[in-house]
Amino acid sequence: MTEQDHERGWLTRKVLPGGTEPDPRFTLANERTFLAWIRTSLGFLAGGLALEAFAVEAFPELLRKVLAVTLVATGMLISAGAAVRWISVESSMRHGRPLPVPLIVPLLGLVGAATAAVVAILVFLD
Repeated sequence: MTEQDHERGWLTRKVLPGGTEPDPRFTLANERTFLAWIRTSLGFLAGGLALEAFAVEAFPELLRKVLAVTLVATGMLISAGAAVRWISVESSMRHGRPLPVPLIVPLLGLVGAATAAVVAILVFLD
């Protein structure tokens, strides 16, 4: 182990082995991006819970539950994807590799648009 490895905590050495320490500004920017994805995830979770709790009369029960579960599951996937993305970006910076493509962006766009379309159609049909 190098002297720099000894200065890093055991968890950092385990999760992000090897490489060189990136500029702290980039690491902090990566953390802010992670937190933005977590806020988005929390929004989806809250939306799913609110739909189930407050839209009882707006939608048929089965459809309401499917939409709520879809929103909550999407929030969970975004949260997990944010953690994976944070690690992969940090690792790429430490090893001088190109940054990975954010795979959670298409997921967010597709599920968000599909859910909004279903809700909009149902609201306008009623």
